[in-house]
Amino acid sequence: MTIKVGDKITNEPLTIPSKEKGAVPLNLEEFSKGKKIVIFAVPAAFSPTCSQTHLPGYIENHDKLKERGIDEIICVSVNDNFVMNAWAADQKSGDKVILAADGSAKFTKAVGMDADLEVFGLGVRSKRYSMLIEDSIVKSINVESKPGQAEDSGAEKMLEIIG
Repeated sequence: MTIKVGDKITNEPLTIPSKEKGAVPLNLEEFSKGKKIVIFAVPAAFSPTCSQTHLPGYIENHDKLKERGIDEIICVSVNDNFVMNAWAADQKSGDKVILAADGSAKFTKAVGMDADLEVFGLGVRSKRYSMLIEDSIVKSINVESKPGQAEDSGAEKMLEIIG
């Protein structure tokens, strides 16, 4: 079942980097309490649209999103923590965007955004989408309508939604 506006975000954990422990679980239901966060998901780290448009758009618009009340920006991908850490270094995301691994696609499946990309040799991945979450409640969901693009789920669209 696909998550919808008004639903509470799942408590299925993601994995994020930790300087002390290497990696730690991130429960978005808990993490987003009392916060306004943007989550966006990509089908694959290092892929062209993800690396050239989607993630860079959020990095570049970090300050504008913060000025409009966003506490955190999180990028989710069905990749392992090692890949996400390497991608964060490659993209120089620093502390602007948290890159979260969903290695077994449990979070992605829990929100109903899984996509079977076996035909491309990728297996189960995530649809490209963004969400605005306030105090653990989904306020906006934006699923990309055109493959290979990051318009409906990109940072510019999120800025329009936030106003």
